[in-house]
Amino acid sequence: MTDSWFQKLFRRVKKPNLQSIRALAEKGDVDAQFGLGLKYANSKGAAQDYLEAASWYLKAAAQSHSMAQFNLGIMYAKGQGVPMDDSKAAMWMRKAADQGDAAAQFNLGIRYYRACIEPTEAAPLNLKIEAYKWLHLSAVQGYHGSAAACERVTLMMTRDDVVDGNNRVAAFVAQNLATVVE
Repeated sequence: MTDSWFQKLFRRVKKPNLQSIRALAEKGDVDAQFGLGLKYANSKGAAQDYLEAASWYLKAAAQSHSMAQFNLGIMYAKGQGVPMDDSKAAMWMRKAADQGDAAAQFNLGIRYYRACIEPTEAAPLNLKIEAYKWLHLSAVQGYHGSAAACERVTLMMTRDDVVDGNNRVAAFVAQNLATVVE
């Protein structure tokens, strides 16, 4: 007897087991590597293994998987499975943000915004413009909280700063569209 269209539509898809996912990941499958990182990072209790998660995220991130790059950045920022390292966190966040990841763009924008509020001698003067750019890009994608954060940054800016920020947003979008078209 064959299944009706209704039964086929609502049939549960069998999830691949951990061994088959690991085999794919070990062969270099970027999605399997990311999936293992996610599994180990989000498991409960003794199954949670940040060191293993970071290892798999790093493999996927090295293959330009933007969510793996973002998650690895978070792990470096919090010291989960890797030594806490703000410069590595920012580097991985930037890689993900450059690929259009809204969460990474928001996180990077907030980092720049905080640096504006608590400036250091080493901080460049255009931090608020960079904060505006990344928060604006994240807001356009509808990422929660980014529009309000972008408005807060805008209050610190001059008209020329906003024009510069909008030019940076336009340049980012144009560059990414050119990459997609190629």
